[in-house]
Amino acid sequence: MNQQVKMPGVVLNYRDVGQGEPLLFVHGFPLDCTMWQAQIDFFSKTHRCLAVDLRGFGRSSVRPGTVTMEIMADDLASFLDAIRVQGPVTLCGLSMGGYVAWQFWKRYPFKLSRLIMCDTRAIADTEEGAQQRLQTADKVEREGAAFLADSMLPKLYCEASVKSRPELIESARNVILTNSTSGIAAAARGMAARPDVTSWLPKIKVPTLLITGEHDAISSVAEMKTIANALPDARHAVIPHAGHMAPQEQPQATNAAIQKFLGETAK
Repeated sequence: MNQQVKMPGVVLNYRDVGQGEPLLFVHGFPLDCTMWQAQIDFFSKTHRCLAVDLRGFGRSSVRPGTVTMEIMADDLASFLDAIRVQGPVTLCGLSMGGYVAWQFWKRYPFKLSRLIMCDTRAIADTEEGAQQRLQTADKVEREGAAFLADSMLPKLYCEASVKSRPELIESARNVILTNSTSGIAAAARGMAARPDVTSWLPKIKVPTLLITGEHDAISSVAEMKTIANALPDARHAVIPHAGHMAPQEQPQATNAAIQKFLGETAK
């Protein structure tokens, strides 16, 4: 069941299911919190699962212009305070959600017990990549998001998923087309402006799990392995037969990796 919390300058839509140690799920671009349904169904039996629509996505409020990863991290911290979450959380972010997670660690380390980084990156965009994002943002505002769905979906899901689970791709398309074009554009500009956080990695002491789809065309296995090697307390799980959306494409394998990690790092 969706709920909403009003905070200064933003209304966030979220799901809050289960009881126990909190798991906070942060979606990728340009999706919403529904991408975590398989994880919520599984982990809500043992944990309090919180899944948020980031500012500008899903049913959360929109701020046109530019929404940085820092703003989104601040939103998450304010959200946890607003719903009175006691103690630190395990934050699980995918892709853009991972960019937000890096910023959350930097700004609110006392609110964090573990990190789960799915199919994400630590480096900034290249100059060319940043320019492409800015052009995409302007085009989405002018023309709508259909072209973005057409170009992104083949990169988000591996070929096997596209063939065997067309309903998954169709659902993602519907989410993209339903999301606010202003929200999509603002986040794209925010991602273009994000910093390189590679130098932060040796300082991140919380236990961290990196999850990569075997066929991820955006965040490669090799790149994620490099991140894992730079972190003091990291594990790396490669999910077979998955692309960039491993939690959706192979939920059982992804959930098993997360469950193992939570067990190994329980206090």
